[in-house]
Amino acid sequence: MMKRNISAIADKKYDLVIVGGGIFGICAAWDATLRGLSVALVEQGDFAHATSANHLKMVHGGIRYLQHADLYRIRESSRERSSFLRVAPHLVRPLPIAIPTYGHGMQGKEAMRAGLMLYDLMTCDRNRGIRDPKRHVPPGRIISRQECLEMFPNLEIDGFTGAAVFHDGQMYNPPRLALSFLKSAVEAGADAVNYLEATGFIRDGNRIIGIKAQDKLAQEDLEIRGRVVLNATGPWAKWLLKLQMGLQLDPEPFFSRDACFVVGRRLIGDHALAVLGQTKDPDAVLSRGKRHLFLAPWRDYTLIGVWHVVFQGKPDEFTVTAEDLQSFIDEINASYPSLELTLKDVSMWNAGLTLFGENKPGAIDLSYGKRSRVIDHAKKHGLEGLVTLIGVRFTTAGGVGTRAIDLVFKKLGRRSPKSKLEVTPVYGGQIDNFDEFLSQAKQLHPVLSAGVMTALAHNYGSSYPEVLKHIDEDPTLAETLGTSKVIKAEVIHAVREEMAHKLGDVVFRRTDLGTGGHPGATALQGCAELVAAELGWSKERIQQELAEVEARFPNFET
Repeated sequence: MMKRNISAIADKKYDLVIVGGGIFGICAAWDATLRGLSVALVEQGDFAHATSANHLKMVHGGIRYLQHADLYRIRESSRERSSFLRVAPHLVRPLPIAIPTYGHGMQGKEAMRAGLMLYDLMTCDRNRGIRDPKRHVPPGRIISRQECLEMFPNLEIDGFTGAAVFHDGQMYNPPRLALSFLKSAVEAGADAVNYLEATGFIRDGNRIIGIKAQDKLAQEDLEIRGRVVLNATGPWAKWLLKLQMGLQLDPEPFFSRDACFVVGRRLIGDHALAVLGQTKDPDAVLSRGKRHLFLAPWRDYTLIGVWHVVFQGKPDEFTVTAEDLQSFIDEINASYPSLELTLKDVSMWNAGLTLFGENKPGAIDLSYGKRSRVIDHAKKHGLEGLVTLIGVRFTTAGGVGTRAIDLVFKKLGRRSPKSKLEVTPVYGGQIDNFDEFLSQAKQLHPVLSAGVMTALAHNYGSSYPEVLKHIDEDPTLAETLGTSKVIKAEVIHAVREEMAHKLGDVVFRRTDLGTGGHPGATALQGCAELVAAELGWSKERIQQELAEVEARFPNFET
């Protein structure tokens, strides 16, 4: 159970105070708590509300880095993908991806077969410790033109000869995955508070000894003391350091607005499809030409992306316009003409800021970020007790968080126990075989529809009975919200036990209600009324919360 206790967090002195409740800060908190440190984590908005929730939902295994001859990233990505499949089997699964092949050059079957064989050899330990055979990552394979057309019958690309098929991972619900790590940390003793903004650092000479913060719900100021402070605020990190202490990071981090969109129906079968876009990878040692865009089946939807643009403004200021989305649609239609997508097909867009490479102004072929950064400010600025973590991809959050905590132990002058992050199931992850677990859950709860029970099993894993206990108190909570698969008990659970304070917390991060598109006015109104009854909202507050949620959904008149 997660409770927001401001007074408790202000009364303690922690080994570690973490600023930033995205996936990197959360994984660092879980790892630190597992290793015996006292931890406080604060987040200015809701947990995992920014980049951690808004991306293509891929768990990258590193096959793309073959083109860069980047052995380190291949091994890192494969290891971290295996970790997610091992500790969160309800929220991460292998996703088969087909890449069409052409001719006999770098885009041909011969080159792709060699690449798949090399990748499989370099990641031969990828299934170690994964108990569920359905979570194993199979070896890559080459398929014929006919087999590819059976998967994608409307694929009309001149000259293609078949496809290479490999597997990455896919998240069922990224915010709930982040929340599972966070709930693990809280259950193990960490304190976590959302809507608590770090407004400055407490300094004693050349040492940071805590942070100043403001409770954004009560508009009250407080201080939180810690022997070490970890700045894990991602794209906010450089702004926090510069505005509060005048510290400049060298080299300065650059960020890209990575954007994708959701189509409110399935366009393809069980395999994702990679098609050639319009830009190139300038860092590739062995280039296959244009970068790939991906169409991926996700729940009842299709995810399409990703598009990148360098963004140098403040993190709260970026958006995705109708013009942006139209340009994305034009590019994907050019790559896969039979889709014939329009703006009306877009049910939701997702975008976040990702650490990027350094690019010249106006560059079209962009250099991506290669390495996450863990910065020791004692070495950089002569300032003890402060570490900054800026991560590249969600996939690597566990490993990068572990690196940061290793450094924290050095700062504390204590021997660092070995991290158990990669082998410890997250909250709800005590599942040996997900298919058997799901089948049993359906048998145990025949009153709930198969669709509802499937969603509950994915989102909450082995902890789903904690949601259903609310139905024992009030049987009407077994009802769904509108035509969605979200039951009312999930809303109550989100408010009482998962620190949801706004309607958007429930709609976009605690449940599936609005993650794929607008669930309908009836569902949103019903959800708002349930939250209002728990939190004592007025009618005016309900309308304000509904307006904020409505503004997040795309609304195109064309």
